Amino acid sequence: MITEVFNMGREHHFKAEISWTGNKGVGTTTYEAYSRDHIIQCEGKPEILSSSAPAFRGEASMYNPEDLLVASLSSCHMLWYLHLCAEAGIVVTDYTDSATGTMVVEKGGAGRFTEVTLHPVVTVERADMIEKANELHKPANQKCFIANSCNFPIHHIPRCLSADH
Repeated sequence: MITEVFNMGREHHFKAEISWTGNKGVGTTTYEAYSRDHIIQCEGKPEILSSSAPAFRGEASMYNPEDLLVASLSSCHMLWYLHLCAEAGIVVTDYTDSATGTMVVEKGGAGRFTEVTLHPVVTVERADMIEKANELHKPANQKCFIANSCNFPIHHIPRCLSADH
């Protein structure tokens, strides 16, 4: 039996510091004059070198906010899913996801995500665990803190394999 580790009704606070590193010496004198590069830092953790997406003059080799949103949804879902599997006696031996997101930019520059789709591939210990393992994606989505904070649909196209086949 897993001990409940969540204390419901409590607030949890998170802090991130962002430092723009893209001043090329003339600041934002023109739209083309500056880099979108920046550093994301959370206390006690490695820095994340970031930029905007290449479509918005960003550096393709760095993470951008859109990448991080899709990754956050995928990560949060996985963590809840593994929690629920452990509680249900479903032994997961491997989990990968190739998450995708669709964002639209409207006239005037405002943009928004219209959907994210998770494609988790889960390997469980035995074939008799597959049905329950597939069912647990729905409650994992319902519990996911990040998914519950989004105003667009998050779809799931899971695939489950068994290690004993």
